[in-house]
Amino acid sequence: MNAKRFVLCLLMIASMVGGCLISCGNTSSKDSLNKESKPADQADSDFQSFLAKFTSSAAFQYTRVKFPLKTPVTLMSDDGNSEKTFPFTKEKWPLLDGETLKEERITQEEGGVYVSKFVVDQPTHKEFEAGYDESEVDLRVVFDLIDGNWFVTDCYTAWYSFDLPIAELKATIQQVQEENKAFQEIHP
Repeated sequence: MNAKRFVLCLLMIASMVGGCLISCGNTSSKDSLNKESKPADQADSDFQSFLAKFTSSAAFQYTRVKFPLKTPVTLMSDDGNSEKTFPFTKEKWPLLDGETLKEERITQEEGGVYVSKFVVDQPTHKEFEAGYDESEVDLRVVFDLIDGNWFVTDCYTAWYSFDLPIAELKATIQQVQEENKAFQEIHP
């Protein structure tokens, strides 16, 4: 009888240890399933970390913009009858700070409402727009996740709006570069 109890105890212990191993294995596979079901959360967290670094370091920002951008700068010719396009290159890029890319809605005293927000917020593609309600957008920045890193792939900025005369393009680029120098002093 004692031998039967001993064998029965061994079987119960083996069953418990085996069950624990199976349970532990299931837990780790549940964890891996949870990790697989959280890429959007992780991608969003990674994007927020990227955005914080992007808006606080000029050197980093320049490395994360895919120049030339997809959409060129398009200006009306001086004659007013035709358009001229220029590649949106690094020299034209206005460095973007945290305030510029902040989501908010501000009602102006004059009655206008300035809105800045992400209008597309997907795990691998985000689009930020800012401008007055019921008016044209002043800023549109497109972010894409490429090979595990976030990059700006396209941008529209009012610095280079369609109504900017071509003759003023060089002066506008100079002004952007001066503002960039001020940004770089604060955020190298």
